[in-house]
Amino acid sequence: MARQSIARAIVLGGLLGGGLDLLFAVSFAAYNGAAPSRVFQVIASGLLGNAAFSGGLGIEALGVACHFGFSILWAALFAVLAWRTPALIRRSPLVGIAFGFVVFLCMRLVVLPLSAYPRPVTFKPLATVLDLLSHMLLFGAPIAAVVGRAIRAHRSNNGD
Repeated sequence: MARQSIARAIVLGGLLGGGLDLLFAVSFAAYNGAAPSRVFQVIASGLLGNAAFSGGLGIEALGVACHFGFSILWAALFAVLAWRTPALIRRSPLVGIAFGFVVFLCMRLVVLPLSAYPRPVTFKPLATVLDLLSHMLLFGAPIAAVVGRAIRAHRSNNGD
């Protein structure tokens, strides 16, 4: 039951953080005149390169699936780290913000350059600051809160 609870928290945390981050991305894109479908195509371009931009609903669904898949993987990584390092869940809001910062850097400096993403990774000041804040506050913090709570509950119920 406890493993199921932590697994559920990983999925819930990943979906919550991923959903909030995606909501930010779609909102920022709309502010700049782009449709939500464009955001989803950009995400899918990590797998498909430029071909993603000529696709329709299937490509957009792939982009959404990739985004949430990565979100859940990041939540699982946080759970592993927090399980092995209990200090991480004692200060989960601050640790979540730091985790979001690390995720932002990993995605921008490692994942995107290694993917089929067809454009150079840029760091335009406003977009970078807002994306960083989104990863810290809307992505990392919710994952740390949800997963941290599940791990704390498991430990208190099992005397770990």
